[in-house]
Amino acid sequence: MEKKDQSLRSVKVTRYIVPLREGGSLPALAEANDGFKYVLKFRGAGHGTKMLISELLGGKIASALGLNIPELVFAHLDEDFGRTEGDEEIQDLLKGSIGLNLGIHYLSGALAYDPKVEIDPMLASVIVWFDAFTTNIDRTFNNSNLLWWHQELWIIDNGASFYFHHSWKDFDKHALNPFPYVRDHILLSQATMLDEADKFAHNILTDVLLRDIVNLIPDDWVNWDHASETPDEVREIYYNFLTGRLSNSAIFLNSAKDARG
Repeated sequence: MEKKDQSLRSVKVTRYIVPLREGGSLPALAEANDGFKYVLKFRGAGHGTKMLISELLGGKIASALGLNIPELVFAHLDEDFGRTEGDEEIQDLLKGSIGLNLGIHYLSGALAYDPKVEIDPMLASVIVWFDAFTTNIDRTFNNSNLLWWHQELWIIDNGASFYFHHSWKDFDKHALNPFPYVRDHILLSQATMLDEADKFAHNILTDVLLRDIVNLIPDDWVNWDHASETPDEVREIYYNFLTGRLSNSAIFLNSAKDARG
């Protein structure tokens, strides 16, 4: 099998269009120098670069599993960007986000997923498996983070995954988390092929692939005041979390099955 390039394009943000106030991180619709519009996730928001790491890792893993997810790009904000912004909250956010941020291609005209709509059971199962694997607590009936676009289901917003990194300790223990939050997943009732999804994911998510994805994390995003590890050591922790979680997928798989039952 030919190895797929996991790298992200880099763009320069040229225009702030409008804030998107659905979430607490205050993302924005913005335009970049490639002429495309992006949902911009800011390093200066509440959870800082850890939220960007969640989006990056979650997005690339979802893509590897064949799930529809908008293109991710590294988005650069210049020092002068946003100085004319009148809203003080937004201006402070932009000032705190100078440098490398994350952009998610804007799906113009997309519609929110209606949970009454039935989807392919394998697709539902892979999405449930993926969210349990990445410990994403935010794909519920209250906030599906699923869109219909061009008659296909698309995944957005993986910023609430990998929540172990907010405590930054007991990494091996967190890898064995049964993820009880799966009981609230919006697609759980349709996920009737969880065993097949688990087997499929194990065939796709090789150690090499996970290493390539983790290596995408920029040094600039892991220079945390509270962490003593070097950027390479931080990436190694994420890699060990992912490989350990995959090796023990039966734990969260059984949790999902129990929640369905």
